[in-house]
Amino acid sequence: MTIAIGDTMPAATLKEKTADGVSDIDLATFLKGRKIVLFAVPGAFTPTCSMNHLPGFLENRDSFHARGVNEIAVVSVNDPHVMQAWAKASGGEGKIRFFADGAATFAKTLGLDIDLSGGGLGIRSKRYSMLIEDGRITQLNVEDAPGKAEVSGAATLLGQL
Repeated sequence: MTIAIGDTMPAATLKEKTADGVSDIDLATFLKGRKIVLFAVPGAFTPTCSMNHLPGFLENRDSFHARGVNEIAVVSVNDPHVMQAWAKASGGEGKIRFFADGAATFAKTLGLDIDLSGGGLGIRSKRYSMLIEDGRITQLNVEDAPGKAEVSGAATLLGQL
């Protein structure tokens, strides 16, 4: 079953690599009492993710914060080392959080996994964006194709705030 607006985010642990090493991120703790933008991409460093999806959230970071968002995070089915490298290469390090869902466990739990084996990528996350307030999903935008970043883009989510 796919997660929906009004649902509480399920328990999950993601990974994040910082200068201090790799840490477990308990999602419930991260979300508690906060307004969070979470968006997902099928893969770090892939063209649509790097050139279209991520840049919108970086460019609109201040606008999200001005509307009460505490933090922005991106999650991808990659390892935490790749996510840290993407944070550095994209200019996003220290601006948004880069979380790893290495085995697609989180994507599967949400019902937002997609099999991209035909393109050599394996099981990945669908592209989406969501607004989560104190652990409850208040907005959810899922793309119908992995190569698009329109419905799930920063502009759409900003318009929903």
